[in-house]
Amino acid sequence: MPRHRFTDTADGDFAVSGDSDLLTERRASVHPAPWTWLRQQHGSEVVVVTHAGEHAGAEADAAVTVVPDAPIAVQTADCAPVLLEGEGAVGVVHAGWRGLVAGVIEETAQTMTDLGHPPLRARLGPCIRARCYEFGVEEMSEVASRYGPKVVSTTAWGTPALDLAAAIRAACSWLEVPLHDVATCTACSSTHWSHRARGDVARQTLVAWLSDDVADPSAVAR
Repeated sequence: MPRHRFTDTADGDFAVSGDSDLLTERRASVHPAPWTWLRQQHGSEVVVVTHAGEHAGAEADAAVTVVPDAPIAVQTADCAPVLLEGEGAVGVVHAGWRGLVAGVIEETAQTMTDLGHPPLRARLGPCIRARCYEFGVEEMSEVASRYGPKVVSTTAWGTPALDLAAAIRAACSWLEVPLHDVATCTACSSTHWSHRARGDVARQTLVAWLSDDVADPSAVAR
């Protein structure tokens, strides 16, 4: 059964550049097995994890596993953490605008499908929202050319903005995967870090794994 956790500031900093001992302790408090964490590149590379900790530190922006108790994780501040769940598979995606243009969500879904476990549902965690995400017109056209005009928005102060969530909704719609959005803006939230709004270097994480235990208490969806 897929399990996941979106952390917030109360859970501590999960930035991979932070104190390694504290990071190990924080990870173990969520799931004790070695984590697969990624050196994120804002691309579309996906790793397939066959045992706990495999590919830890790999240069990629998504991970998929079909084996129990092999935690896979991405770190975010304003980029979007996206969870994909299948029957006996789970995937995590670090989705910034460059990764979206590169097709990171679609690549992750295809990887799951190739493993025989296509995604059946998706979840979008805390990320920066359009009202706070001022964006360049040239870069906006790249995203809009892939995901359509609904990604074009306006900030609360009236300047051009990217609707990152709209791009992710479009990707999931194309994949015919229903998406649940927690609808939290990292720039507005006092319980999440935001590089864009506050210059934070700390990161929250999305971690997911498969569990044979229906009553697994370690997964708290937030």
